[in-house]
Amino acid sequence: MPSKHANDRPISTVPFTVNGRTYRPPDHPVAVICIDGCADEYLSTSLAHERMGNLQRMLASGGYRGLVRGALPSFTNVNNASIATGLPPSVHGISGNFFLDPETGEEVMMNSATYLRAETILAAAAQAGRKVAMVTAKEKLRDMLAHNLDGIAFSAEKANQATEETHGISDVEELVGAPTPQIYSADASLFVLKAGVALMENGLADFLYLSLTDYMQHKYAPDTPESLDFHENLDRELGRLLACGAVVGATADHGMNAKQTLDGKPNAIYMESLLTKKFGGNIRVILPITDPYVLHHGALGAFAVVHVPDPIIIDAVLGYVREIDGITEVYDRVTAAKKLQLPQDRIGDLVVLSGRDVVIGRTPAHHDLSLVQDGLRSHGGRYEEMVPLLLSEPLNELYARYAAADPRNFDVFDFTVNGTLASTHTIEPG
Repeated sequence: MPSKHANDRPISTVPFTVNGRTYRPPDHPVAVICIDGCADEYLSTSLAHERMGNLQRMLASGGYRGLVRGALPSFTNVNNASIATGLPPSVHGISGNFFLDPETGEEVMMNSATYLRAETILAAAAQAGRKVAMVTAKEKLRDMLAHNLDGIAFSAEKANQATEETHGISDVEELVGAPTPQIYSADASLFVLKAGVALMENGLADFLYLSLTDYMQHKYAPDTPESLDFHENLDRELGRLLACGAVVGATADHGMNAKQTLDGKPNAIYMESLLTKKFGGNIRVILPITDPYVLHHGALGAFAVVHVPDPIIIDAVLGYVREIDGITEVYDRVTAAKKLQLPQDRIGDLVVLSGRDVVIGRTPAHHDLSLVQDGLRSHGGRYEEMVPLLLSEPLNELYARYAAADPRNFDVFDFTVNGTLASTHTIEPG
């Protein structure tokens, strides 16, 4: 179990600069949490039901709670990359969970560090002397978030496969005191938090990024017993992190909304079917929500890109899509890259977003709707863009002003490290 990164050296407060922003860490452990899929109503409902006592006490003692704007598309890979780098997708290069690789013409997963165009805050903190650990629920994120990291990095999904040589640690189940969880479970997220606590308690890490999974938010609305139980358990682990003396920051990669008709069926627009019928069979619709975990959502989300091989008809396709009921935004490639802060070379000729209760599919045959027969909750568009920001310490004067402007979820490390009264220095927000 002991890692080569465990020792008794004091917590480093050496400043470090990455991606144009300087971080001056406090002489306390730091834990940043991405509560995957956490729309603010999950917190409000759980607090109203008195199921998050540690969070309530944290806020009552001066901790901060507000809203921040996430990156679009509001998907996991995009926003985790943004949080880990402090940058929008236009700079770090991750445009979705899944994309059409322009170099090969193949539809591929975008979960490798080879697609990342920026260094991470985690790697920079480790280089500056912090004992860094990254724990993610989903294995798909580990390679990307561990990019150039001299530290500990493993997933809850494959915790029992972690080794000292490949992950910076072994015997994770023994450390956490729990078996490797099923990925489609509340335990997958709770394991991540328990691992963070164990790493801190055992002196193995003092600078953590803990990224959860959104299975529970896809499956359950905020006021369901299952959701309330989950948030009560999440709150218990938050209390344990606070008891370790950590400065804790938390945000989400995206929110979550019901996207179904009144009879419980997915409220889906099958974009490729419509475009093929209207314009012929060469147009390709790519759904960036696609990942290995389709039980969550059936690969139906509120954001799609359209590849139109014939440039002559792009304007006609754009005009047609714009008139489809349930579509809220349509942009050409250049406009989308500028307006949505996306990497222009990793999106389609058109970018399409749908309404709060609407998802976009390819064709009915592309989606196994038995996966979402009990109802569909999903994300990806503008209506899942606003997410919570939580900080265990009061904001300093400068960052209180910053929080009143247009903060982003990928500013969470900046707020946690530089923006609270626990910070050792006061600097301008990046």
